[in-house]
Amino acid sequence: MIKCLCIDAENKPSKIPSDKWLEKGKEYTLAFSMTVLPQKKLAFQVNEIDLDDSCSPYTWFLARRFAFKKEDMSSLIEFVKDCNQVTLSVNDLMRETNERKSDTIQKD
Repeated sequence: MIKCLCIDAENKPSKIPSDKWLEKGKEYTLAFSMTVLPQKKLAFQVNEIDLDDSCSPYTWFLARRFAFKKEDMSSLIEFVKDCNQVTLSVNDLMRETNERKSDTIQKD
């Protein structure tokens, strides 16, 4: 299981109820990953929130909304590869998540 920390819960689409939206500072567990269209951006589904048909067309959270522990990066890359069946480097992942040192989870 790969954990992530929500660092951006801004701009909730009005179609998504508050109880199905991210909470900044809360930890989530990744369930699935894919590249979403039309943005062509890496996105995740999390175990703790079910963006069901009532939230359509919003069924994914963009990767930029999350930060990850440095020690989870290899597992995260494998997870994204497995879900998307693509080749992904650490640099690609960093670019997709707009990750900066200050956004990375430092503590458990």
